[in-house]
Amino acid sequence: MLDFFEFVKGTGGAMLRGSRGYYLWILFLLSWMALGVFAYAHQLRVGLVATNMVDQIPWGAYIANFTYLVGMAAAAVMLVIPAYVYDDHAMHEVVVLGELLAVAVLTMCLAFVMVDIGRPDRFWHLMPVIGRFNWPMSMLSWDVIALNGYLVLNFTITTYLLFTKFRGRKPDRRKYVPLVFLAIFWAISIHTVTAFLYSGMGARPHWNAAILAPRFLASAFSAGPSLMIIALTIIRDVMKFPVKDQALNRLRQIVAVTMLINLFFFFSEIFTELYSYNHHAASMRYLLFGLQGHTKLVPYIWTAIALDVFAALVFTTRRLYANPTVLRLGCAAAIVGVWVEKGMGLVIPGFVPSPLGEVVDYVPSFTEFCVSAAIWAMGTLVYTLLLKAAVPIELGELRMSKEALP
Repeated sequence: MLDFFEFVKGTGGAMLRGSRGYYLWILFLLSWMALGVFAYAHQLRVGLVATNMVDQIPWGAYIANFTYLVGMAAAAVMLVIPAYVYDDHAMHEVVVLGELLAVAVLTMCLAFVMVDIGRPDRFWHLMPVIGRFNWPMSMLSWDVIALNGYLVLNFTITTYLLFTKFRGRKPDRRKYVPLVFLAIFWAISIHTVTAFLYSGMGARPHWNAAILAPRFLASAFSAGPSLMIIALTIIRDVMKFPVKDQALNRLRQIVAVTMLINLFFFFSEIFTELYSYNHHAASMRYLLFGLQGHTKLVPYIWTAIALDVFAALVFTTRRLYANPTVLRLGCAAAIVGVWVEKGMGLVIPGFVPSPLGEVVDYVPSFTEFCVSAAIWAMGTLVYTLLLKAAVPIELGELRMSKEALP
Protein backbone atom coordinates (compact mmCIF):
# COMPACT_ATOMS: atom_id res chain seq x y z
CA MET A 1 0.00 0.00 0.00
CA LEU A 2 2.86 2.39 0.81
CA ASP A 3 4.42 1.55 -2.56
CA PHE A 4 1.23 2.52 -4.37
CA PHE A 5 0.95 5.73 -2.34
CA GLU A 6 4.49 6.57 -3.43
CA PHE A 7 3.47 5.79 -7.03
CA VAL A 8 0.47 8.13 -6.85
CA LYS A 9 2.58 10.84 -5.26
CA GLY A 10 5.33 10.50 -7.86
CA THR A 11 3.02 10.48 -10.89
CA GLY A 12 0.94 13.34 -9.46
CA GLY A 13 4.08 15.40 -9.01
CA ALA A 14 5.13 14.66 -12.59
CA MET A 15 1.76 15.88 -13.85
CA LEU A 16 2.16 19.18 -12.02
CA ARG A 17 5.70 19.89 -13.22
CA GLY A 18 6.39 21.27 -16.67
CA SER A 19 7.62 24.08 -18.86
CA ARG A 20 5.83 27.35 -19.53
CA GLY A 21 4.49 25.90 -22.77
CA TYR A 22 3.06 22.95 -20.83
CA TYR A 23 1.19 25.23 -18.42
CA LEU A 24 -0.14 27.36 -21.29
CA TRP A 25 -1.40 24.19 -23.00
CA ILE A 26 -3.16 23.09 -19.80
CA LEU A 27 -4.67 26.57 -19.41
CA PHE A 28 -5.90 26.49 -23.00
CA LEU A 29 -7.67 23.14 -22.43
CA LEU A 30 -9.13 24.28 -19.11
CA SER A 31 -10.51 27.41 -20.80
CA TRP A 32 -12.44 25.31 -23.30
CA MET A 33 -13.66 23.08 -20.50
CA ALA A 34 -14.87 26.12 -18.53
CA LEU A 35 -16.80 27.34 -21.58
CA GLY A 36 -18.36 23.90 -21.87
CA VAL A 37 -19.36 23.88 -18.21
CA PHE A 38 -21.26 27.16 -18.67
CA ALA A 39 -22.92 25.81 -21.81
CA TYR A 40 -23.92 22.58 -20.08
CA ALA A 41 -25.24 24.53 -17.08
CA HIS A 42 -27.47 26.41 -19.53
CA GLN A 43 -28.59 23.09 -21.05
CA LEU A 44 -29.43 21.72 -17.60
CA ARG A 45 -31.40 24.83 -16.76
CA VAL A 46 -33.58 24.98 -19.88
CA GLY A 47 -33.40 21.32 -20.96
CA LEU A 48 -32.51 19.79 -24.32
CA VAL A 49 -34.35 22.66 -26.01
CA ALA A 50 -30.92 24.33 -25.82
CA THR A 51 -29.84 21.89 -28.52
CA ASN A 52 -31.19 21.71 -32.06
CA MET A 53 -32.40 18.15 -31.56
CA VAL A 54 -36.13 17.70 -32.14
CA ASP A 55 -38.68 14.88 -31.94
CA GLN A 56 -37.82 13.76 -35.47
CA ILE A 57 -34.04 13.83 -34.80
CA PRO A 58 -33.48 12.91 -31.14
CA TRP A 59 -29.77 12.12 -31.61
CA GLY A 60 -27.33 14.78 -32.72
CA ALA A 61 -23.74 15.91 -32.22
CA TYR A 62 -23.38 14.19 -28.84
CA ILE A 63 -24.24 10.69 -30.08
CA ALA A 64 -22.32 11.31 -33.33
CA ASN A 65 -19.19 12.05 -31.29
CA PHE A 66 -19.87 9.10 -29.03
CA THR A 67 -20.17 6.70 -31.97
CA TYR A 68 -16.96 8.01 -33.51
CA LEU A 69 -14.98 7.89 -30.27
CA VAL A 70 -15.99 4.33 -29.45
CA GLY A 71 -14.12 3.36 -32.62
CA MET A 72 -11.11 5.44 -31.62
CA ALA A 73 -10.99 3.60 -28.30
CA ALA A 74 -11.28 0.21 -29.99
CA ALA A 75 -8.44 1.12 -32.36
CA ALA A 76 -5.93 0.80 -29.52
CA VAL A 77 -6.04 -2.92 -30.28
CA MET A 78 -4.09 -2.12 -33.48
CA LEU A 79 -1.09 -1.52 -31.21
CA VAL A 80 -1.82 -4.42 -28.89
CA ILE A 81 -2.15 -7.16 -31.53
CA PRO A 82 1.23 -6.58 -33.23
CA ALA A 83 2.94 -6.12 -29.85
CA TYR A 84 1.59 -9.17 -28.03
CA VAL A 85 0.36 -11.55 -30.74
CA TYR A 86 3.15 -11.05 -33.28
CA ASP A 87 5.83 -9.92 -30.81
CA ASP A 88 6.60 -6.71 -32.70
CA HIS A 89 9.23 -5.06 -30.49
CA ALA A 90 8.84 -1.58 -32.02
CA MET A 91 5.10 -1.65 -31.28
CA HIS A 92 5.66 -3.13 -27.82
CA GLU A 93 7.65 -0.05 -26.83
CA VAL A 94 4.70 2.27 -27.53
CA VAL A 95 1.76 0.00 -26.69
CA VAL A 96 1.25 1.63 -23.27
CA LEU A 97 0.85 5.02 -24.96
CA GLY A 98 -1.91 3.57 -27.15
CA GLU A 99 -3.70 2.01 -24.19
CA LEU A 100 -3.55 5.31 -22.30
CA LEU A 101 -5.14 6.98 -25.34
CA ALA A 102 -7.95 4.42 -25.12
CA VAL A 103 -8.48 5.35 -21.45
CA ALA A 104 -8.72 9.06 -22.32
CA VAL A 105 -11.07 8.43 -25.25
CA LEU A 106 -13.35 6.21 -23.17
CA THR A 107 -13.77 8.98 -20.60
CA MET A 108 -14.93 11.17 -23.50
CA CYS A 109 -17.38 8.48 -24.65
CA LEU A 110 -18.99 8.30 -21.21
CA ALA A 111 -19.11 12.10 -20.98
CA PHE A 112 -20.94 12.38 -24.32
CA VAL A 113 -23.52 9.86 -23.14
CA MET A 114 -23.95 11.83 -19.92
CA VAL A 115 -24.57 15.20 -21.62
CA ASP A 116 -27.03 13.60 -24.06
CA ILE A 117 -29.28 12.46 -21.22
CA GLY A 118 -32.09 14.93 -20.74
CA ARG A 119 -32.47 13.85 -17.11
CA PRO A 120 -28.91 13.18 -15.84
CA ASP A 121 -30.33 12.55 -12.37
CA ARG A 122 -31.58 9.24 -13.80
CA PHE A 123 -28.12 8.18 -14.93
CA TRP A 124 -28.08 5.64 -12.11
CA HIS A 125 -30.43 3.44 -14.16
CA LEU A 126 -27.42 2.63 -16.38
CA MET A 127 -25.68 1.00 -13.41
CA PRO A 128 -26.12 -2.78 -13.04
CA VAL A 129 -27.97 -3.96 -9.90
CA ILE A 130 -28.56 -0.37 -8.73
CA GLY A 131 -30.83 0.80 -11.56
CA ARG A 132 -33.32 -0.76 -13.98
CA PHE A 133 -30.58 -2.09 -16.22
CA ASN A 134 -32.78 -4.32 -18.39
CA TRP A 135 -29.95 -6.72 -19.22
CA PRO A 136 -29.69 -8.79 -21.45
CA MET A 137 -32.69 -7.57 -23.48
CA SER A 138 -31.49 -4.00 -23.97
CA MET A 139 -28.62 -3.41 -26.43
CA LEU A 140 -27.85 -0.22 -24.50
CA SER A 141 -27.11 -2.30 -21.39
CA TRP A 142 -24.66 -4.39 -23.44
CA ASP A 143 -23.00 -1.17 -24.60
CA VAL A 144 -22.64 0.06 -21.01
CA ILE A 145 -20.97 -3.22 -19.99
CA ALA A 146 -18.68 -3.22 -23.04
CA LEU A 147 -17.49 0.37 -22.61
CA ASN A 148 -16.96 0.30 -18.86
CA GLY A 149 -15.36 -3.15 -19.01
CA TYR A 150 -12.90 -2.00 -21.67
CA LEU A 151 -12.10 1.11 -19.63
CA VAL A 152 -11.39 -0.98 -16.52
CA LEU A 153 -9.24 -3.43 -18.51
CA ASN A 154 -7.07 -0.73 -20.09
CA PHE A 155 -6.73 1.22 -16.87
CA THR A 156 -5.79 -1.91 -14.93
CA ILE A 157 -3.19 -3.06 -17.48
CA THR A 158 -1.49 0.32 -17.83
CA THR A 159 -1.53 0.98 -14.08
CA TYR A 160 0.08 -2.40 -13.38
CA LEU A 161 2.77 -1.93 -16.05
CA LEU A 162 3.64 1.60 -14.95
CA PHE A 163 3.52 0.77 -11.24
CA THR A 164 5.84 -2.20 -11.72
CA LYS A 165 8.34 -0.16 -13.75
CA PHE A 166 8.08 2.66 -11.21
CA ARG A 167 9.28 0.17 -8.58
CA GLY A 168 12.19 -0.77 -10.84
CA ARG A 169 10.89 -4.29 -11.48
CA LYS A 170 10.04 -6.24 -14.60
CA PRO A 171 6.29 -6.82 -15.15
CA ASP A 172 5.17 -10.41 -14.65
CA ARG A 173 3.63 -11.52 -17.95
CA ARG A 174 1.46 -14.09 -16.17
CA LYS A 175 -0.32 -11.28 -14.34
CA TYR A 176 -1.17 -8.97 -17.22
CA VAL A 177 -0.94 -10.82 -20.55
CA PRO A 178 -4.25 -12.70 -19.97
CA LEU A 179 -5.90 -9.32 -19.45
CA VAL A 180 -4.28 -8.06 -22.65
CA PHE A 181 -5.80 -10.88 -24.72
CA LEU A 182 -9.15 -10.32 -23.02
CA ALA A 183 -8.85 -6.62 -23.96
CA ILE A 184 -8.26 -7.58 -27.61
CA PHE A 185 -11.58 -9.42 -27.68
CA TRP A 186 -13.24 -6.62 -25.71
CA ALA A 187 -11.97 -3.92 -28.10
CA ILE A 188 -13.67 -5.59 -31.04
CA SER A 189 -16.83 -6.14 -29.00
CA ILE A 190 -17.30 -2.50 -27.93
CA HIS A 191 -17.67 -1.26 -31.50
CA THR A 192 -19.60 -4.33 -32.62
CA VAL A 193 -22.13 -3.83 -29.82
CA THR A 194 -22.45 -0.14 -30.76
CA ALA A 195 -23.13 -1.15 -34.37
CA PHE A 196 -25.72 -3.68 -33.21
CA LEU A 197 -27.39 -0.93 -31.18
CA TYR A 198 -28.01 0.90 -34.46
CA SER A 199 -28.78 -2.03 -36.76
CA GLY A 200 -31.22 -3.48 -34.22
CA MET A 201 -33.63 -0.58 -34.72
CA GLY A 202 -36.13 -2.01 -37.17
CA ALA A 203 -37.87 1.32 -37.85
CA ARG A 204 -34.64 2.85 -39.20
CA PRO A 205 -33.87 1.14 -42.53
CA HIS A 206 -30.73 3.24 -43.07
CA TRP A 207 -29.08 1.34 -40.23
CA ASN A 208 -30.57 -2.11 -40.97
CA ALA A 209 -27.49 -3.48 -42.71
CA ALA A 210 -25.50 -6.57 -41.82
CA ILE A 211 -22.40 -4.76 -43.08
CA LEU A 212 -22.72 -2.02 -40.45
CA ALA A 213 -20.58 -3.74 -37.80
CA PRO A 214 -17.70 -4.57 -40.22
CA ARG A 215 -17.91 -1.02 -41.57
CA PHE A 216 -17.69 0.36 -38.02
CA LEU A 217 -14.55 -1.68 -37.36
CA ALA A 218 -12.91 -0.78 -40.68
CA SER A 219 -13.49 2.94 -40.16
CA ALA A 220 -12.30 2.72 -36.55
CA PHE A 221 -9.10 0.97 -37.59
CA SER A 222 -8.54 3.75 -40.14
CA ALA A 223 -9.08 6.83 -37.98
CA GLY A 224 -7.68 5.38 -34.73
CA PRO A 225 -4.19 4.48 -35.97
CA SER A 226 -4.11 7.78 -37.90
CA LEU A 227 -4.62 9.63 -34.62
CA MET A 228 -1.95 7.45 -33.00
CA ILE A 229 0.56 8.31 -35.73
CA ILE A 230 0.06 12.02 -35.09
CA ALA A 231 0.12 11.54 -31.30
CA LEU A 232 3.28 9.41 -31.38
CA THR A 233 5.14 11.86 -33.60
CA ILE A 234 4.22 14.72 -31.25
CA ILE A 235 5.28 12.65 -28.23
CA ARG A 236 8.59 11.84 -29.95
CA ASP A 237 9.25 15.48 -30.86
CA VAL A 238 8.04 17.16 -27.67
CA MET A 239 8.68 14.59 -24.93
CA LYS A 240 11.75 12.96 -26.55
CA PHE A 241 10.22 9.50 -26.33
CA PRO A 242 12.06 7.12 -28.70
CA VAL A 243 9.24 6.13 -31.05
CA LYS A 244 10.77 4.00 -33.78
CA ASP A 245 9.95 4.53 -37.43
CA GLN A 246 9.03 0.81 -37.65
CA ALA A 247 6.11 1.41 -35.28
CA LEU A 248 4.84 4.37 -37.29
CA ASN A 249 5.25 2.42 -40.53
CA ARG A 250 3.30 -0.52 -39.09
CA LEU A 251 0.43 1.81 -38.20
CA ARG A 252 0.63 3.33 -41.68
CA GLN A 253 0.31 -0.12 -43.23
CA ILE A 254 -2.73 -0.86 -41.07
CA VAL A 255 -4.45 2.36 -42.17
CA ALA A 256 -3.60 1.68 -45.83
CA VAL A 257 -5.52 -1.61 -45.70
CA THR A 258 -8.39 -0.59 -43.45
CA MET A 259 -9.12 2.66 -45.29
CA LEU A 260 -9.48 0.78 -48.59
CA ILE A 261 -11.80 -1.72 -46.87
CA ASN A 262 -13.78 1.14 -45.32
CA LEU A 263 -14.24 2.82 -48.71
CA PHE A 264 -15.26 -0.50 -50.26
CA PHE A 265 -17.87 -1.09 -47.56
CA PHE A 266 -19.24 2.45 -47.88
CA PHE A 267 -19.54 2.28 -51.67
CA SER A 268 -21.12 -1.19 -51.37
CA GLU A 269 -23.78 0.32 -49.12
CA ILE A 270 -24.33 3.18 -51.55
CA PHE A 271 -24.82 0.72 -54.44
CA THR A 272 -27.17 -1.51 -52.44
CA GLU A 273 -29.29 1.46 -51.37
CA LEU A 274 -29.44 3.41 -54.62
CA TYR A 275 -29.42 0.80 -57.39
CA SER A 276 -32.80 -0.66 -56.44
CA TYR A 277 -34.09 2.88 -55.71
CA ASN A 278 -36.85 1.80 -53.33
CA HIS A 279 -38.33 3.90 -50.53
CA HIS A 280 -35.75 2.61 -48.05
CA ALA A 281 -33.08 4.47 -50.02
CA ALA A 282 -34.50 7.88 -49.04
CA SER A 283 -32.00 8.32 -46.20
CA MET A 284 -29.04 7.62 -48.48
CA ARG A 285 -30.42 9.99 -51.11
CA TYR A 286 -30.82 12.66 -48.43
CA LEU A 287 -27.21 12.15 -47.36
CA LEU A 288 -25.65 12.20 -50.83
CA PHE A 289 -27.91 14.45 -52.90
CA GLY A 290 -30.49 16.00 -50.59
CA LEU A 291 -34.21 15.32 -50.28
CA GLN A 292 -37.11 17.67 -51.01
CA GLY A 293 -34.73 20.62 -51.16
CA HIS A 294 -32.99 19.77 -47.88
CA THR A 295 -29.24 19.53 -48.56
CA LYS A 296 -27.53 20.38 -45.25
CA LEU A 297 -25.36 17.23 -45.16
CA VAL A 298 -24.51 16.97 -48.86
CA PRO A 299 -21.36 19.15 -48.88
CA TYR A 300 -20.10 17.49 -45.70
CA ILE A 301 -20.42 13.89 -46.88
CA TRP A 302 -18.79 14.57 -50.26
CA THR A 303 -15.97 16.37 -48.46
CA ALA A 304 -15.62 13.34 -46.20
CA ILE A 305 -15.47 10.99 -49.17
CA ALA A 306 -12.81 13.17 -50.79
CA LEU A 307 -10.79 13.19 -47.57
CA ASP A 308 -11.04 9.40 -47.24
CA VAL A 309 -9.91 8.90 -50.85
CA PHE A 310 -7.04 11.35 -50.33
CA ALA A 311 -6.00 9.47 -47.17
CA ALA A 312 -6.10 6.15 -49.02
CA LEU A 313 -3.86 7.57 -51.75
CA VAL A 314 -1.38 8.93 -49.21
CA PHE A 315 -1.14 5.71 -47.21
CA THR A 316 -0.70 3.51 -50.28
CA THR A 317 1.68 5.69 -52.34
CA ARG A 318 5.33 5.55 -51.29
CA ARG A 319 6.23 8.97 -52.71
CA LEU A 320 3.47 10.52 -50.61
CA TYR A 321 3.78 8.74 -47.26
CA ALA A 322 7.58 9.04 -47.36
CA ASN A 323 7.10 12.78 -46.81
CA PRO A 324 6.35 13.29 -43.07
CA THR A 325 4.26 16.41 -43.72
CA VAL A 326 2.12 14.71 -46.36
CA LEU A 327 1.74 11.66 -44.11
CA ARG A 328 0.39 13.83 -41.31
CA LEU A 329 -2.00 15.49 -43.75
CA GLY A 330 -3.20 12.03 -44.75
CA CYS A 331 -3.70 11.14 -41.08
CA ALA A 332 -5.69 14.34 -40.50
CA ALA A 333 -7.79 13.62 -43.60
CA ALA A 334 -8.60 10.12 -42.32
CA ILE A 335 -9.51 11.43 -38.87
CA VAL A 336 -11.83 14.18 -40.16
CA GLY A 337 -13.24 12.15 -43.05
CA VAL A 338 -14.23 9.23 -40.85
CA TRP A 339 -15.66 11.60 -38.22
CA VAL A 340 -18.05 13.10 -40.76
CA GLU A 341 -18.83 9.77 -42.45
CA LYS A 342 -19.44 7.77 -39.28
CA GLY A 343 -20.63 10.63 -37.09
CA MET A 344 -23.11 13.08 -38.56
CA GLY A 345 -23.15 11.17 -41.86
CA LEU A 346 -24.45 8.04 -40.13
CA VAL A 347 -26.57 9.30 -37.25
CA ILE A 348 -28.62 12.08 -38.86
CA PRO A 349 -29.69 10.30 -42.11
CA GLY A 350 -31.02 7.44 -39.99
CA PHE A 351 -33.79 9.78 -38.82
CA VAL A 352 -34.48 11.42 -42.21
CA PRO A 353 -37.16 11.05 -43.39
CA SER A 354 -39.15 10.28 -40.27
CA PRO A 355 -41.59 7.31 -40.21
CA LEU A 356 -44.28 9.87 -41.15
CA GLY A 357 -42.25 11.08 -44.14
CA GLU A 358 -41.12 14.37 -42.57
CA VAL A 359 -37.77 15.81 -43.69
CA VAL A 360 -36.15 17.91 -40.97
CA ASP A 361 -32.66 19.41 -41.14
CA TYR A 362 -30.36 19.37 -38.14
CA VAL A 363 -27.31 21.53 -37.39
CA PRO A 364 -25.71 21.51 -33.90
CA SER A 365 -26.51 24.54 -31.77
CA PHE A 366 -23.86 26.76 -30.20
CA THR A 367 -24.53 25.03 -26.88
CA GLU A 368 -23.85 21.62 -28.43
CA PHE A 369 -20.67 22.93 -30.04
CA CYS A 370 -19.35 24.33 -26.74
CA VAL A 371 -20.19 21.19 -24.75
CA SER A 372 -18.68 18.93 -27.42
CA ALA A 373 -15.51 21.04 -27.63
CA ALA A 374 -15.22 20.93 -23.83
CA ILE A 375 -15.40 17.13 -23.79
CA TRP A 376 -12.74 16.90 -26.49
CA ALA A 377 -10.61 19.28 -24.41
CA MET A 378 -11.22 17.13 -21.33
CA GLY A 379 -10.08 13.99 -23.16
CA THR A 380 -7.00 15.78 -24.46
CA LEU A 381 -6.24 16.99 -20.93
CA VAL A 382 -6.60 13.47 -19.51
CA TYR A 383 -4.24 12.07 -22.15
CA THR A 384 -1.75 14.90 -21.60
CA LEU A 385 -1.64 14.27 -17.84
CA LEU A 386 -1.38 10.50 -18.30
CA LEU A 387 1.53 10.96 -20.72
CA LYS A 388 3.23 13.39 -18.33
CA ALA A 389 3.36 10.58 -15.78
CA ALA A 390 3.86 7.58 -18.09
CA VAL A 391 6.67 8.83 -20.34
CA PRO A 392 9.19 9.49 -17.51
CA ILE A 393 8.43 6.05 -16.08
CA GLU A 394 8.91 4.39 -19.48
CA LEU A 395 12.19 6.28 -19.96
CA GLY A 396 13.43 5.31 -16.50
CA GLU A 397 13.51 8.92 -15.32
CA LEU A 398 10.80 8.47 -12.66
CA ARG A 399 11.42 5.74 -10.14
CA MET A 400 10.58 5.03 -6.52
CA SER A 401 13.16 6.48 -4.17
CA LYS A 402 15.61 3.95 -2.73
CA GLU A 403 14.49 4.86 0.78
CA ALA A 404 10.92 3.84 -0.06
CA LEU A 405 11.87 0.54 -1.68
CA PRO A 406 10.99 -2.53 0.41
